[in-house]
Amino acid sequence: MYVAPAPTIGEMLGKLRPERAIEILSSARDPREDEYPHWDKIRQLEPPPGLSDLEWWWAIKLRRRFNLRPIPRMKSTTDQPFEYAMTDVVARSLRYVDQHCSGEVAMEEVVTADEQARHRYLVNSLMEEAIRSSQLEGAVTSRGVAKEMLASGRDATDRSERMILNNYRALQYMREMGQALTPAVVLELQRILTDGTLDNPDAAGRLQRPDEERIAVLDRTDGTVIHTPPPAEQLPARLAAMCDFANEDVEAGPFMHPVVRAIVLHLWLAYDHPFEDGNGRTARALFYWYMRTHGYWLVEYLSISKILREAPSKYTRAYLLTETDGFDATYFIHYQLDVIERAVEQLRVYLQSKVREVKSVERVLRGGRQFNHRQLALLSDALRSPDTAYTFAAHAKSNGVTHETARNDLLPLVDLGLLDRTRRGRRFLFTASPDLSGRLEKIGANEGG
Repeated sequence: MYVAPAPTIGEMLGKLRPERAIEILSSARDPREDEYPHWDKIRQLEPPPGLSDLEWWWAIKLRRRFNLRPIPRMKSTTDQPFEYAMTDVVARSLRYVDQHCSGEVAMEEVVTADEQARHRYLVNSLMEEAIRSSQLEGAVTSRGVAKEMLASGRDATDRSERMILNNYRALQYMREMGQALTPAVVLELQRILTDGTLDNPDAAGRLQRPDEERIAVLDRTDGTVIHTPPPAEQLPARLAAMCDFANEDVEAGPFMHPVVRAIVLHLWLAYDHPFEDGNGRTARALFYWYMRTHGYWLVEYLSISKILREAPSKYTRAYLLTETDGFDATYFIHYQLDVIERAVEQLRVYLQSKVREVKSVERVLRGGRQFNHRQLALLSDALRSPDTAYTFAAHAKSNGVTHETARNDLLPLVDLGLLDRTRRGRRFLFTASPDLSGRLEKIGANEGG
């Protein structure tokens, strides 16, 4: 993936006569306000009349210059500070995230209902993010098999499953972690993420060393180097600076919105790329941790990696745009805010469908007392995902109940012909019967009669 490096203001200024600079500023129009185009795009557009593409870019950059803010402590390998702009797009997106992801969020009843319902959906969301984040980094296990593994609690059988299981455990680790981020916590996070998946097991839980070949970021399509991270000698100091940034009081000093800080933390770890493997997964786990610890509780129910995986080249390009335009992080911030908004909307659509499904089952069984709320939720899920396999252990874990309660929930559904039971090794698997919908309607009709 190639992105044309953007000319700097200094490079262009020496080529312009003072009177020409004034003419350019008076005639150059800005791009659409919902865009923050990079030079790589500007050079392919038709510039305003009388201007070259380079002159147009100079005017755009000069106007941006007055809106850029430094990111505390974050610098490039050449000691150049990272910066960002509080554009209209950023301001609007931050307002959206504030409204939809924090405080008393008006969200569908499946998330705001009783504690067991919240627990069930949080567990499902953590599983989803663990699966998608690992698939983004090369895990090839299908979603169905991976979810069965996580839900049942069985051990991984290959490297891909191990990546997913590690990711799930890492997300849980960061949920239980306190407010302060330390280098030791980041190292432990990476150790959990890469445990049992590395060709060199010694690389788990530590930074790369000066005597090792530095791991570069390669293009997924052709294998070319698209990012050379900082030398290993710099990594301990850079990690300490990143943790100091994460622990700063957001109200102290020049204000940086906490959502912007979470995105910058994601960018920072990925730019430094301090580990032999697991950098992307570590960066995304840090993003979730920061958002949760600063009041954005709904983000735990989102799968950011699901959207990133749909277009991984755009994810990579967001990094490159920042690195090739004077370390202007606005490009990456724009992209990640868009991803968050899309993830919120996907969650809303999903939850609305879940509400409809649960209510549909309840309508069929209205007036009956044959099923408890856990059984109704499982039947609703089975109607939506008929290939899903359930186990006693998974049901108990998802609902926060005992193994005996799980048996008492599932076995009656088998007796009624709603679930089929098969054996795999020492475990029983339960799947939806081929005519689950019709059987439920018949039960409802009988109860109604």
